[in-house]
Amino acid sequence: MDAFFASVEQRDNPELRGKPVAVGGSGGRGVVAAASYEARKFGVKSAMPSVTAKRLCPDLIFVRHRFDAYKEASRQIRRIFEHHTPLVEPLSLDEAYLDVTQDRLGIGSATRIAELIRQEIRAKTRLTASAGISYNKFLAKIASDQNKPDGIFVVRPGEGADFVAGLPIRRFHGVGPKAEEKMRRLGIETGADLATKDIAFLRSNFGSFADYLYRAARGVDLRPVSAHRVRKSVGGERTFSEDISSGAALRETLENTIEYVWESIERTKARGRTVTLKMKFNNFKNMTRSKSVTHWIETKEEWAKLARELLEEALPLPMPIRLMGLTLSNLDHGEEGQKEDSAQLSLL
Repeated sequence: MDAFFASVEQRDNPELRGKPVAVGGSGGRGVVAAASYEARKFGVKSAMPSVTAKRLCPDLIFVRHRFDAYKEASRQIRRIFEHHTPLVEPLSLDEAYLDVTQDRLGIGSATRIAELIRQEIRAKTRLTASAGISYNKFLAKIASDQNKPDGIFVVRPGEGADFVAGLPIRRFHGVGPKAEEKMRRLGIETGADLATKDIAFLRSNFGSFADYLYRAARGVDLRPVSAHRVRKSVGGERTFSEDISSGAALRETLENTIEYVWESIERTKARGRTVTLKMKFNNFKNMTRSKSVTHWIETKEEWAKLARELLEEALPLPMPIRLMGLTLSNLDHGEEGQKEDSAQLSLL
């Protein structure tokens, strides 16, 4: 979806249309959760402190998030997806992978299916979506951003390696500002540059991230679209456009994550005993903190309380982070909940 949260706000409030809008708090401790395309022209980004966003765009209009409205729009969109294929792997409220080899309507063209889905989304939700069509998830993900907003892009079989070769390294999913800076120091600025590095070089410089980079530089991704599997945890994570370290920004991000993941917990009817906070530093090393209880966590209030305690215990951080994740694990789904959506909610 295109600027999903902000677009829902502009749809529901005509006075916001065509204006720079940020979803989030406007106070000194506020953080931008989402920005309209009008705001992005000024450099306003998600995870940016609100004071910075206001300085970049003095006319920026802040609105508080309305998760119920976003969830309802997401449910409408999910039904449209499932009208075309049962193989839907949601990544977040506004993004999903679809495997259309199981073409319920017998259309026979992935590109045509994508166009029809975009038309249905516009007609039923009054929102716009962009689509990437390709033969694996990595390429489809990049292609979906190629012609945003309200666009479509196709990478056909045999074109993946050439397509990736011409991309700036920053376009690779998971490569943030710090990683990009490190790669530039190593002479890596494009996919073509990355493809010249062997796996030993990449592992010595990027550790466990190396295998992903090696395959991605060649347009290779063998992961299937996983619509259903036994879920071991319910989680969400966010990769920031800029590394953050301030307690205010981290707390705001955690609150958003709590909201998103709890919606998935309720939908799957999952109960768990362990809450885990994950943070990835800008040197790609992870830190995790967990709390377990002897009873099932069944209320949002207890879930949120444990998550906040984990963050407070971790502060202050030794260095900025590029990703935060939150999961509920040690689950009991009950008899009817053993197979569920495998989405790891991504708050991008």
